[in-house]
Amino acid sequence: MRAVLTWRDKAEQCIYDLAFKPDGTQLILAAGNRLLVYDTSDGTLIQPLKGHKDTVYCVAYAKDGKRFASGSADKSVIIWTAKLEGILKYTHNDSIQCVSYNPVTHQLASCSSNDFGLWSPEQKSVSKHKSNSKITCCSWTNDGQYIALGMFNGIISIRNKNGEEKVKIERPGGALSPIWSICWNPSSRWESFWMNRENEEAEEVIVNRYFQEIPSALKSAVYSSQGSEAEEEEPEEEEDSPRDDNSNGLKRINQDNQEKQTCLVVPHSHCIYWEQDEHNDILAVADWGQKLSFYQLSGKQVGKDRLLNFDPCCISYFTKGEYILLGGSDKQVSLFTKDGVRLGTIGDQNSWVWTCKVKPDSNYVVIGCQDGTISFYQLIFSTVHGLYKDRYAYRDSMTDVIVQHLITEQKVRIKCKELVKKIAIYKNRLAIQLPERILIYELYSDDSSDMHYRVKEKIVKKFECNLLVVCSDHIILCQEKRLQCLSFGGVKEREWQMESLIRYIKVIGGPPGREGLLVGLKNGQILKIFVDNLFAIVLLKQATAVRCLDMSASRNKLAVVDENDTCLVYDIHTKELLFQEPNANSVAWNTQCEDMLCFSGGGYLNIKASNFPVHQQKLQGFVVGYNGSKIFCLHVFSMSAVEVPQSAPMYQYLDRKMYKEAYQIACLGVTDADWRELAMEALEGLEFETAKKSFTRVQDLRYLELINSIEERKKRGETNNELFLADVFAYQGKFHEAAKLYKRSGHENLALDMYTDLRMFEYAKDFLGSGDPKETKMLITKQADWARNINEPKAAVEMYLSAGEHIKAIEISGDHGWVDMLIDIARKLDKAERVPLLLCAQYFKKLDNPGYAAETYLKIGDLKSLVQLHVETQRWDEAFALGEKHPEFKDDVYVPYAQWLAENDRFEEAQKAFHKAGRQGEAVRVLEQLTHNAVVESRFNDAAYYYWMLSMQCLDIAQADQSQKEEMLVKFHHFQHLAELYHVYHSIQRYTEEPFSFHLPETLFNISRFLLHSLSKETPLGISKVNTLFTLAKQSKALGAYKLARHAYDKLQGLQIPARFQKSIELGSLTIRSKPFHDSEVLDQQPSAQQFGERVHQLPAALCLLGLVV
Repeated sequence: MRAVLTWRDKAEQCIYDLAFKPDGTQLILAAGNRLLVYDTSDGTLIQPLKGHKDTVYCVAYAKDGKRFASGSADKSVIIWTAKLEGILKYTHNDSIQCVSYNPVTHQLASCSSNDFGLWSPEQKSVSKHKSNSKITCCSWTNDGQYIALGMFNGIISIRNKNGEEKVKIERPGGALSPIWSICWNPSSRWESFWMNRENEEAEEVIVNRYFQEIPSALKSAVYSSQGSEAEEEEPEEEEDSPRDDNSNGLKRINQDNQEKQTCLVVPHSHCIYWEQDEHNDILAVADWGQKLSFYQLSGKQVGKDRLLNFDPCCISYFTKGEYILLGGSDKQVSLFTKDGVRLGTIGDQNSWVWTCKVKPDSNYVVIGCQDGTISFYQLIFSTVHGLYKDRYAYRDSMTDVIVQHLITEQKVRIKCKELVKKIAIYKNRLAIQLPERILIYELYSDDSSDMHYRVKEKIVKKFECNLLVVCSDHIILCQEKRLQCLSFGGVKEREWQMESLIRYIKVIGGPPGREGLLVGLKNGQILKIFVDNLFAIVLLKQATAVRCLDMSASRNKLAVVDENDTCLVYDIHTKELLFQEPNANSVAWNTQCEDMLCFSGGGYLNIKASNFPVHQQKLQGFVVGYNGSKIFCLHVFSMSAVEVPQSAPMYQYLDRKMYKEAYQIACLGVTDADWRELAMEALEGLEFETAKKSFTRVQDLRYLELINSIEERKKRGETNNELFLADVFAYQGKFHEAAKLYKRSGHENLALDMYTDLRMFEYAKDFLGSGDPKETKMLITKQADWARNINEPKAAVEMYLSAGEHIKAIEISGDHGWVDMLIDIARKLDKAERVPLLLCAQYFKKLDNPGYAAETYLKIGDLKSLVQLHVETQRWDEAFALGEKHPEFKDDVYVPYAQWLAENDRFEEAQKAFHKAGRQGEAVRVLEQLTHNAVVESRFNDAAYYYWMLSMQCLDIAQADQSQKEEMLVKFHHFQHLAELYHVYHSIQRYTEEPFSFHLPETLFNISRFLLHSLSKETPLGISKVNTLFTLAKQSKALGAYKLARHAYDKLQGLQIPARFQKSIELGSLTIRSKPFHDSEVLDQQPSAQQFGERVHQLPAALCLLGLVV
């Protein structure tokens, strides 16, 4: 920390108090009986204000910046506007000692020697309250609910905004320790925690996570009101007690005999989290007992009193409450932490310091002295830090050290409770220099992600040094031109004296106890020193002073930034300057890649690979490390890890076909698109190993399969790289290049296959040129196949025809019903091409175009197919004409014709056709089938007619063929008999099935008698005895033939009776028993069954048929 004087002025009288306008642009000073208004930017006196008649002791500005107040020994308080105009004045009974505005309500508190008043613009009068002692100072809490009054008798009175006393703090010193200045911390502990999280990013943790990780045994830790924080403030307490891994770094602090509160002490954070529901405002109290004390709003003291060794006259906080300013009889202003740890001096003065304040939201401090001196300082907080690879340690709040893991973003806070002067970090070691000692920490474990440190050694000795370096077993102190090597026990083991001032020092690794140091001097000399060796090794010497150094991972190259902001890179072994780059302020080699470094300067980050041009991108800050794709950058007070894709250097290597080097760069971190580009370039360069690794990164299985196939072919002895490259181009879609390579390597067929597989037929034709016609035909056929598959049938037909594939063209045309195209194809085909012509004829028939089919059959002379066509289309005249011209087709015409006639009930014509065809047996079989169908379908009249026809047919056959005469005559009589049976059964079937009868009872009676008489041997198919007996029984009963009826009913009892006749037959069987046992006389006149049958036989068949028709 340094204090730089910005401006200074001197008034004629003592400066008792001062106040900043809230926006920081103006400064109001109480000097003598006047107020002096200064411009804070340059110290110009804007205007003196007169209004008081005696010395002005105090001044205060309202938070809204609209007004300020001044109090004087003349017992008056004046309210001023921001335009420096007095608008109101009121008085007390004694001199005014202090004034203060409420930060929320802008209520003004004015305190005199014996009372204090509360006034606000809304009030007409001042509310005054008596005091038992002189009030020397006052301060409002952050929420404006309470005001603390400091008394000359050593008592602190805390009152609400109505003036009622709520807490009274009686201090041990009493009147011997007058309270001279008090101030509430402007930020409560909780608010401070969140503000520091937001502004300093010191803790990337969530509070809830800590509560989840706290073991249940520690959740009720007790924190006493006195003594406990004093114990916590002892550095040895935290440093000497190793952290218990099982407790997550929490410790239990027990104190008794005091009022108890519950809290949780959370490591790695800014504050203590209170579980009690109360205000956490902290009041800083400075008294003339030369002590600094801290109190809570409840009146409980926080920690122990801190001795000052001077009489404090003023105390104030920085805007965020992180630091305290104290001035007084020691003629200087000291900077303290918010916990009261002295950090340093801001400015020495020539007289007592009566007042000091911090400019709002800044690091500027103004001091007012007894001799009238006004000093305006800027505080510059230097960065105290250390870096080793991905671990960065830096000072926070001047007394804490935060170690940050730049990769995982984990952070750990180490509270030292003293001013941290220097920090060094190396591997698992951490060194912290405090004013009177050096603490050496080590990690708990060798885990690279472990962030738990514990104290390993202490060197209790005061050291003055410019730089501090820590190794595995030593610390190195840099003092101007001298380096000292000390063991962790504080024993000096070695010392090196340099020729010039040491400007830069860095540990470059090595075995424990034998680490190497890289040292850069102001005279341009660069040395390497081993901690176990007295002799320094001069690496090289340049003409300009060294600002920054780094050595490559292999120790072969050295990068130097000199005082002219030039980055120079040397070969360590040859001392040769490899290259240099301008505008550099820091440099770092990539720890994972030998040939890559980065340097920063001019607001840009520069990345250089090998001897390639520099790649730039905007970046604020200093580069301090380069690991893989992460660049560690220090900007102001924060360290960040910037993820930088290594695309630019990778492409630089690719441009020079350096695939392996490009792969190494890509491994540091590039995008998937970059990986794919690298894979493609390596593949085209036939660097299959690099390509395989790169495609594995992007998980491209297709190209991996290609590489594997090429490797297998190489194992089998193939060595034609042009063929391999052609395959690569084909996979990449560079088909023309692939075709050229295929042709060059003597594999034109592969090029042709490639084009045809891709349906790039035009390119394939161009590739073929005027080559082999067979290949051209094959190409066109493939093109047609493709057109057919993609549902382009017309194009496919044309291509098939041009390729001579007529059958495929005919199939497509026929399947799509394109008759015109089929006609065109059929007429163009030569009659010798029978197969495609026959296929055309088949499609003509299928598409109902028999004329074109006939034309096609005639063209090829296929008369048999032509006859079949006429028959199938029932064009009988054309068929008969062909039959007459060509008798060999007679059967092919007349047999189908006869069958057609028979099917259409044109039996006589069918009979003639069968005769013409000479197929008598066929005619009989057709009629027999028709007769059988009629019987099965219960068309008994038709069956009788068909049997009669059959009998006539048999008679004709008997007359025509003497060899079959006897057989045919037997069949004739059989068919005649069946015709009679079916003819008479037709009437019985209609009587039993239909509701109305067309015959008289006597006719039915005689028919049933005749049928039963004729069925004595066997029953033909379809004729039912039950129906016949049922008809006979009913008609016999109706005509009085009771004896016959009784006989019929008895016969029915032995047969299986259908359900529909069951009741009727049972009823008839019962009722017939009541009838006489002799027949009616009328029946004697009826003919017998034999007579009826004879009559039937005597009737000519034509009359029988005529009767049936009638």
